[in-house]
Formats: sequence, structure tokens, C-alpha cells
Amino acid sequence: MRAKKTLDRRTQRTRRRLGGALVELIQEKRFDDITVQNVIDRAAVGRATFYSHYRDKEDLFEKQWERFLDMLAQRIDWANAGKGSFVPVVFLFSHLQEAQRYYRGLVRSRKADPVLKRGIEYLSQKIEATLTARLKRKPTIPTPILANYLASELFILLKWWLDKGMPYTPEHMDQIYHRLINPTFKMVQAETLHRS
Repeated sequence: MRAKKTLDRRTQRTRRRLGGALVELIQEKRFDDITVQNVIDRAAVGRATFYSHYRDKEDLFEKQWERFLDMLAQRIDWANAGKGSFVPVVFLFSHLQEAQRYYRGLVRSRKADPVLKRGIEYLSQKIEATLTARLKRKPTIPTPILANYLASELFILLKWWLDKGMPYTPEHMDQIYHRLINPTFKMVQAETLHRS
């Protein structure tokens, strides 16, 4: 059992080093320009070690993004998300601001579309669960469509904000997002009563 724990710790440590190396490199150049050799040099591991954990740099990229989403998910209190708006907007913009160099490298990559799509799907699922839990009746627009719309609009704003160098505070972006979705939100409120 002790040998397995040591192996697990070593595996975790190696994966953290490789993931950290990729994140650092993404901050310096586009993902498309990064090679496996760049990653293993930065992480100070051998090529065989890299390939014992990942198929290629794309696999590392996807696994790193999944870990990032998992970490983010653990930090979000979905039960109290957004004080009635169903979305923790300020938190997401603040998180993006803290990790802006990583995200800038991510969105500049040709590999970003599937990753961003996965992020929208994740956020959409969380919004749908929050809507379902908070609303007594179903809105006339199916909840999965409504959740996808709210998530997609937020991702469009997040990407724009990042691309433009974050010209507004997370709080101001929260106000902008809510002004944009306000007609939809009012429609949902009119159709359903919130659970208290």
C-alpha cells in the first residue's frame, strides 16, 4: 500500500510539473508554437516520462483544462451563485483576471474552440441545475436551452473582455452581463416563482 501511495504522489507531482510547464509556456507563446520538447525541458522530465502520462501536447492541454475547470468548480458556491441571476458572474470575471496570462494564451490557440465549448457545456449544466433547483415551475423556454444561452452569452463577454485587455472591473462586467440578459431574466421571473 505504501508503494502505491508513493507512486500516486510521484505521478501527481510529475503531472503537476508538466501541467505547470505548459501553463508557463502558454503565457509566453501561442499553444500552437509549443512543442513537447519545450514542455519537457521546462518541467525537467524525460520524454519517456511525458509519454507515460500523456499521448501528446494536446492531451496534456485537455487534461490541464479539465483540472482547471475542476478547481474552478470547487471554488464556486452554486447554491448562492449570482444572488438570483443563476450565474456567479463577478467570481468568473475575477478568476479570469487572476489567471489572465493563462487564459490569453488559451484563447489565442487554434485548440481553444473545443476547450471553450467544454467550458460552456460545463457552465450550462451548472446553470441548468441551479435553475431547476430555484424555480417552482418550468419556464416556457426549455431549461437546457435557457441555460445554454446564459452560459454562451457569458463566455462571449468573458472572451471579449480578455481580448480587449480587461478594460472594466469584474463588477462592471457583472452589470453589463445582467443588462444584456435582463429581458430573458425578467421573462423567466414572470413565468415562474422563485423558491424561497
